[in-house]
Amino acid sequence: MPEISDYAMIGDLHTAAMISTSGSIDWMCLPNFDSPACFAALLDTPAAGRWLLAPAGAKTCTRRRYRPGTLILETEWETSEGSVRVTDFMPIRDDAADVVRIVEGLSGSVKMYGELCLRFDYGHIVPWVRRKDHRLTAIAGPDAAYLTTPAPLKGRDMRTVSDFTVQAGEKVPFVLRWVPSSKPAPPETDPDKALETTENFWLNWIGRSRMEGKYKDAVERSLITLKGLIYSPTGGIVAAPTTSLPEDPGGSRNWDYRFCWLRDATLTLQSLLAGGYTEEAAAWREWLLRAVAGDPADLQIMYGIDGTRRLPETELPWLAGFEGSKPVRIGNAAAPQLQLDVWGEVLDGLSLTRAAFPDTVDDSWDIQVALMEYLEGNWDKPDNGLWEMRGPRRHNTHSKVMCWVAADRMVKGIQQSGLPGPEDRWAALRDTIHKDVMTHGFDSERNTFVQSYGSKELDASLLLIPRVGFLPHDHPRVVGTVDAIQKHLTEDGFVLRYHPQASNDGLPGTEGVFLACSFWLIDALLGINRRSEAEELFERLLSLRNDVGLLSEEWDPKNNRQLGNTPQAFSHFPLIHCALQLHQGHSKQSDTPLQSPKNGDHVRSGGREESVTGKVP
Repeated sequence: MPEISDYAMIGDLHTAAMISTSGSIDWMCLPNFDSPACFAALLDTPAAGRWLLAPAGAKTCTRRRYRPGTLILETEWETSEGSVRVTDFMPIRDDAADVVRIVEGLSGSVKMYGELCLRFDYGHIVPWVRRKDHRLTAIAGPDAAYLTTPAPLKGRDMRTVSDFTVQAGEKVPFVLRWVPSSKPAPPETDPDKALETTENFWLNWIGRSRMEGKYKDAVERSLITLKGLIYSPTGGIVAAPTTSLPEDPGGSRNWDYRFCWLRDATLTLQSLLAGGYTEEAAAWREWLLRAVAGDPADLQIMYGIDGTRRLPETELPWLAGFEGSKPVRIGNAAAPQLQLDVWGEVLDGLSLTRAAFPDTVDDSWDIQVALMEYLEGNWDKPDNGLWEMRGPRRHNTHSKVMCWVAADRMVKGIQQSGLPGPEDRWAALRDTIHKDVMTHGFDSERNTFVQSYGSKELDASLLLIPRVGFLPHDHPRVVGTVDAIQKHLTEDGFVLRYHPQASNDGLPGTEGVFLACSFWLIDALLGINRRSEAEELFERLLSLRNDVGLLSEEWDPKNNRQLGNTPQAFSHFPLIHCALQLHQGHSKQSDTPLQSPKNGDHVRSGGREESVTGKVP
């Protein structure tokens, strides 16, 4: 059984495929990230759908890598007969979804084995397959897939297999195209031309990067990964392209992450802007504004890639789950939870874009005012908190801090940008919330902020208190909280979100350390001038990436393995943030751009093109 870290991602800015070190595509949803999977072996057995392409009888590859600056994966095997490379990629989407796999003989003569097992609707539906000449057609319901290759194909046990030999210098391409079954068969794709076009796209894109310094390669790999998680038609960014990869192997902490979380707003914007990707930042801002438009009382913590609100959670009982981790879930029942911090995250993110795009007309102020007015009457309610706990609601300290952030950013919008609003009223509310948190969210005996009012439990979200500007980094209560979390909320030096059972999160079992939280600790350590500790922890976190630079959601320090959905945007965003903080030597508040775009850059926002000026540090 492959490990979570055995998977690499390819994508076309609409969806993604996960490829194991054995050369098998074990997960892919078509046509979009949140569509049903046509390969679901990741959550079951090969019978649930996969596409294997490797030397006959081979197991794990000898080596693999992404082509520098791209999302094109190269996997190599060295065998007793010779060596071979499989190049996997998805061309940037046109009128059909493509997966291209090119087998190339490097030396000797290698016997290859291919096995295509298409199973639509998450492994549930076996398509009707026909073959004519060098093209295979598979149709079931709304789905139609077409495989084109010069290699021999034959049916075997409800699969399409291919046995062939590749010589040194020889290339054997395979192209799988998907279109709705109601449409005509698409024209064939030229694999060599598609490879050239795809490589040029990625090289041109990463060529816009502003990254410098020691961690340039790690940051740019994270940027490419994040670009691969963008649904280009809307600008939404999925948290991960997978569902139900377990936080507790064999347990029930398995969630669908193929959606867009509002909580990611500020981290997303700050990371993209720091990299110089103003166009993507502007697209995410526009997605955010479309998603939150409407009654502020109806604000959700997450939405579909197109802004869909209804994300009903369903279990798929026919799938065994990764390492028997059941249930396998699609949709997410946490979507309608009350998580008050989200209002703060949204207003913090929009404040950041005002600072980053000062010449752009802010036509979203009315929406922001409506969100703030709702929060005025609801900030003091108990909620589920940012970790989406399914236990009882409580007065979560982080949620209250983010309500303070909301009021603070709105006051700054009035003071610094001349926007209209009740400055005195919101300033007074800001002071009220601050006093409330300082009074009820702090344990004076232990000199630390606590997870919720009246609790003694710690929570990694408390590390964000200085980052959002609630208190300065060197405040004694901040330093005390950092020390307490390091002492009581870490395993092997990495940070847990919270203690699941002590926190009564409504679920059985436990989980690994949460990688984003460990990055937050780096930011906090840097802020209190403990740079050597911050650098050491950052280097350790970099070592947790898999062989192609990807991070999942969590890490199991006992068994030294990745856990949770992968690749995880919420892990890669703070990697970028911390690398830049370390490079620049200091921390910055969340509503402040980490790095300004170069002179002459242009950003498209709201249908207009605006010039952005500034100097790169």
